Parts: sequence; structure tokens; C-alpha cells
Amino acid sequence: MVRLHIEKLVAGGLGLARTPSGTALVRGGLPGETVEAELWQRKNHLEGRVIRVLEAHPARYRQALPPSADLPLEYPHQLPIKQLFVQESLERIGKLQFELAPVQPSPSYTAQPGLHYRTAAQYALHPQGGLAYRLPRSNELVPVPHDPLIAEPLQPAFELLSGWPLANLEEVVLRGSIYEQKVQIGFIGGHARHYKKTAQALVQEGIAGVVWGASSPRGRFRGPLQHLAGTPHLLEDFGGVLSSINVQSFAQVNPKAAGLLFQEAAQVVEPGRKAVELYAGSGVLSLHLAHRFTEMVAIEINPSAVKRGEADRDRLGVENLVFIQDDARVLGQHLPADLVMVDPPRAGLAPEVLAGLLENRPQQILYIACDPATWARDVGRLVQSGYHLRFARPYDFYPFTHHVEVLSLLSL
Repeated sequence: MVRLHIEKLVAGGLGLARTPSGTALVRGGLPGETVEAELWQRKNHLEGRVIRVLEAHPARYRQALPPSADLPLEYPHQLPIKQLFVQESLERIGKLQFELAPVQPSPSYTAQPGLHYRTAAQYALHPQGGLAYRLPRSNELVPVPHDPLIAEPLQPAFELLSGWPLANLEEVVLRGSIYEQKVQIGFIGGHARHYKKTAQALVQEGIAGVVWGASSPRGRFRGPLQHLAGTPHLLEDFGGVLSSINVQSFAQVNPKAAGLLFQEAAQVVEPGRKAVELYAGSGVLSLHLAHRFTEMVAIEINPSAVKRGEADRDRLGVENLVFIQDDARVLGQHLPADLVMVDPPRAGLAPEVLAGLLENRPQQILYIACDPATWARDVGRLVQSGYHLRFARPYDFYPFTHHVEVLSLLSL
């Protein structure tokens, strides 16, 4: 056990401390705290976790939070840290000096800011009953009797599942709609035929729909899938655009925050003839910006997301939006364009996508990122190749965690 003073938080939510043996990065500490930590050696630094807080941050959040909440500060104190994450990434990785717009806080869903924002969550089943979180990079389960981060429509479903007999499942997944005040449930593991009656009973208890997914090494809902009962889709309001969602597909879990980002994205771009969105999902961003362009093309590899996007487009009467089911690497086939919009996974832009942007050079690039480090890397490369960073703002989609989104615009 080592006594440490946490100087600051760095990307990934790790506390940085100095020791005689070198820099230590530890999980569970906050800036200014004195802690006792368990450390182990990595290649170029020490890494570890806090065992005990000796001198706490004055604004440390005192109420119970799930293990996923790695930034346990009173909400206003979280925001400067997230702003700094993005600023430091841009300067250290992107090698750019640029004044960010102030971080956009998460809108409040209840009287206490930062809570009850998540409209999706997944839990393991604890052997002794109830729901649990699986600790990162571990099989250790931590019972979760209450989760104050999930949205109010999910709370009754959480309580229901906490006491429901669910043998031989690996996980349960919740996806709710604040707009409809409804919840879907996903079962992961076991065999679908064993859960049909359970699914029907849950629908009778008020659950909107139930889906089963096979356990797969590729990830949740990446294997065989079966709809067991209830409705297959819900509607959620993302900044004035009603988009279809379901438990087995990706959609932003903080709809009010995402809606603000989409609305600002539509304001910062210059209108034109053609825009292309990569990594489009069901095309909510394209639906927000379609009125500013003559032609809008949304490229998404997931066929289910494309089908939902096309259904939303037709329901909303957006006639100039075309969906293409393909990999983002086909960008060059759909250029030239006045604007290219990208919202890549945490790894950032694929090399082929970056090369396509630099070869075809659209006038504007709208870059939405969920990882400040890879965003800064990509933006740095774009700027080195002649683009100018015109606008960047951090967005807080995930209060009480280190995660932060970035909305940015580059142009020639």
C-alpha cells in the first residue's frame, strides 16, 4: 500500500500522482486528494487503484453511485475537469492552440443535476440474486441495489428485474424512452425458448418489449437475435427529431444532451448543395441537417440502423436524405461534397477515411467525437494538411464519469 497525493485527473479518469519510482496513474482518486493505493508496474509507469481516501476532495459526492461512476464529484465541479481533458488532448496530442467553447453541461432531468440521465444500461445477474455491475477488465461483480444514473422510466423496470427470477442469463439490458415513458428489456445468454413466458409476463407488468440475444464473443447483440414479446421499437426525442430506438441497437443514452449537440451542429455549418454523413447510425444528425442541403447522404454499415433511419425519414417526410448501407471507407465514392460529417467509434477515423478526406478535401468537416485523444490526433492531422479548426465545444453526455463528447467544425 502506498500513500499518494493526486495532482490531477488525466484522460481515462485516472488520477496522476508522483512517487519515487515514477508517475502513478490510479483509478478512484480525485484532484487534491490524499489516498492509499495499490500499485503495479507497467512498461513506462505505475498503475493502480485507490483502496482508501485519507483526505477527500471537499466536493466529493457522498451518495451511493454505481461502480461505473468514476468521477464522484458534485456536478458543477465535474465540468471544468472535462473541459481540461479536451483542452489538454488538443494541445498535447493535436499540437494545437485553440480556445474551446465552454463545456455544455448535461441538461437536468430531475431537481438534482447530473442524475437520472441514462436511458440505457446493462447489468450482470448476481449469483446471490439481484443486478450487478461487472468491474472493468474483471469478472468481479458488484451488487447494485439502486442506480441513480438511470432515467426515471427505467427505475421501475430496474426494481422489477432486481427481484425477478432470471436463471441462466448472463446480462439484462434496459433501453427506455423519456418521450414515451416506456422501457424495453434485452436478455443476453441462455436459450431464447426458455424466456418466452418470462417475456410475456414482463410485458403484462408494463414492460414495452423484450428481446433475446445469444452470448457472443463479438459483443452484446452481435450474435443471433430474437424478439420475444411486446413492441420492437420506441420513439425518443433528440432535439426535436423523433427517432426510433430499440434495446439491441446503439442510440445516445442522454437524449436531451445529444439533442442540444445536434441542434448546435445544424447552426455552425454553412449550408450547401451536398452533405455526407459517415458512421451515421439511424441518421439523427442527418435528419437535423437535411434542411440545410439539397442532397444528404447517410452511410452506415449496420443494416438494422439503416432500416430504422429510412423508416424515420419516411415518417418525418425528409425527401432529400438517402441512406447507403456500407462501410465508411467508401467515402470517396460519394464525393465531392460541401460537408462531410463524421462520428466515429473511440478509435477515431479509419486511415482510409482520413485519406479520403485529404484527397477530396470537402469544404467543411463536422467531427463529433466520443474520445478527446483520438479526436485531437485526427484534428491535428487535418490541420497539418490545410484545414482550420473553426469551432470546438465539449459536451457532457455522461455525468459522474470521465467520458466527454466533442462537437467540432473544420473548414478550408
